Amino acid sequence: MSISSARQRRSTAASPLTDDGYSKEAKERRRRTDGEEVEEGIRWFLPFLALGLLRHMSASSNLIHDCDEVFNYWEPLHFLLYRSGFQTWEYSSDHALRSYLYLFIHGLVAGPASSIFGSEHKVRVFYAVRIFLGLLSTITETVLVVALSRRYGKRLACYVLAMLCLTSGCFFASTSFLPSSFSMYAVTLSSALFLLEKYACAVSVAAAGVILGWPFSILVFLPVTVYSLLRGHFKRVFLSGLLTSLCLLVLSVVADYYSYGRWTSSVFNLLKYNVLGGGESHLYGTEGASFYFRNAFNNFNFAFVLALLFVGVALSARKKYAPDLLIVVSPVYIWLAFMSLQAHKEERFLYPIYPLICVAAASVIDSFPYFFHDKYANEQSIFEKIAKGLRPLILGFILCTSHSRTFSMLNGYGAPLQIYQHLEYHEDTGPGSILCVGSEWHRYPSSFFVPSYISEVRWIDDGFRGLLPFPFNETLGGTTAAPSYFNTKNKASDKQYVLPFPRSSTTYLFL
Repeated sequence: MSISSARQRRSTAASPLTDDGYSKEAKERRRRTDGEEVEEGIRWFLPFLALGLLRHMSASSNLIHDCDEVFNYWEPLHFLLYRSGFQTWEYSSDHALRSYLYLFIHGLVAGPASSIFGSEHKVRVFYAVRIFLGLLSTITETVLVVALSRRYGKRLACYVLAMLCLTSGCFFASTSFLPSSFSMYAVTLSSALFLLEKYACAVSVAAAGVILGWPFSILVFLPVTVYSLLRGHFKRVFLSGLLTSLCLLVLSVVADYYSYGRWTSSVFNLLKYNVLGGGESHLYGTEGASFYFRNAFNNFNFAFVLALLFVGVALSARKKYAPDLLIVVSPVYIWLAFMSLQAHKEERFLYPIYPLICVAAASVIDSFPYFFHDKYANEQSIFEKIAKGLRPLILGFILCTSHSRTFSMLNGYGAPLQIYQHLEYHEDTGPGSILCVGSEWHRYPSSFFVPSYISEVRWIDDGFRGLLPFPFNETLGGTTAAPSYFNTKNKASDKQYVLPFPRSSTTYLFL
C-alpha cells in the first residue's frame, strides 16, 4: 500500500507539467485501442459563429480605406450592373491591367442583388457584396482555426480566433473589395489545408489566390507550395496546381477578351508593367522602409511585435512549432522584407499576411510558460505560474487596444459613407441633377451611393494635377474603349474637370 501511495503522490506532483495536453502521457490518453490518435479540437460551429458575427459587423460598418477600392473595383462593377460608373486608365483596353474575371466572380452576388433591389436601392447591392466578402473570410478563417486546434490544441486555436475576430487589421481587411483581400482569403485557406495535410488542395488554393487575386502574392504562397510538393505525392500535388492554374488563366483570358475586346491577359499585363519594365508606381507616392512596420503596429499593436519574435520561439522554447507552423508563418518575414524594399507602399499590400500575423502572435503568447519550464522538475516554478497567468492578460490588452482603435476609426472616418446616403432624401432637386465633387474626390464612396435622380458626377478643379477617373464612355465602346485622355504618367487631363456651369436649368449639388 505504501508503494502505491507513493506512486500516486509522484503522479499528482507531476501533473501540473502535463496539463497542456501535449505531453507523451496526454497523447497516450487520446489514443484509441487500435493505435490511432483521436482528433480533438474546436468544432466548426463556434469559430464560424464568432467570425460570422464579427464579419457581418465589418460588412455593415467598415470604411472604404483606399480610393483604389472604389475606382478600380466598385466603379467597374457598378458599370457592369447599371451601365454607369468611373473608369481608370488601368481599365483602358490599351493597358488592360485589371482582371474582369475578378469582377465577374463578385457579379455572381451583385447581379442577382441588383435584380432584387433594382436601381432605387443600389446601396443594398453594395452591402450584399460586402456580406459575401465577409462570408468568404469567415469560411477560410474557420478552417484555419479548426486546423490549428487539431494540430496544436484548443488554447492556441482560441487565441488565434480571438485575434482574427478583434484585431483592427483583420476587421478592416476582411470585407474590403480588393484583390489583396482575396489573396488573404486564399493564404488563410491554403495554410489551413497544409496543416491538415491536404497538400494538393493547398497548392490549388494558392494558384487561385495568385491568378484570381493578386499575382504578386505568389511570394506569400511560396513556402507552403514548396513544402506541399515535397511532402505530398509530388505528381498529384504538381498536377493539381498546374491544372488549376491553367484553367483559371484560360478563364481570365476569355473574360478579358469579352471585356476589353481583344485577346490579352490582365495577369501578364500587370506583371509586365510592374516587373518587366515600364511601371512607374512611384508616381502615386513613396514611403520609407519603416512604413509597413509602423502600419502593422497600428493595426495589430503589440501582437505585431510578438509576431516578429515567433522565429526565436519556434526554434527554442516551442520546437513543436517547427517546421510546420514555421512554414506557415514564414511569409510574414518574406513579405515584409520584400515589400519594404519597394518605393511605392500602401496599407492594403500587407493584407495577405494579416491572418498569419495573428497565428504568429498567438503562438508566442501560448509559449510564455515554456521559457521557464524545467522538464526535470516535479513542480512548476513560480515564474512558470506567473507566465501562465500573464497569457490571458496580454491577450486581453491586445484585443482591447485593437477594439478601441477599430471603433475610433469607424467613428472618426465614417462621414463619407453617411453623407452620401443622405442624398436619397433630396429627390426634390429633380431628375438630371449633377453632383460636383471637389478636393474630397478620394473619399467618394462609389456610384452605389448616388441616387438615380442624379444624372452624372463631375470633378471640380481644386488644384489637383494628377489624372482622375473618367466615366465609362459607351460611345467609345464601354469596357472596350481606349480613350485618348488616359495616360500612364499620372498627368491631369484638361477634360477631367467640370467646365463653368453653362446650363442654368440644371441643378448642381456640391460635396
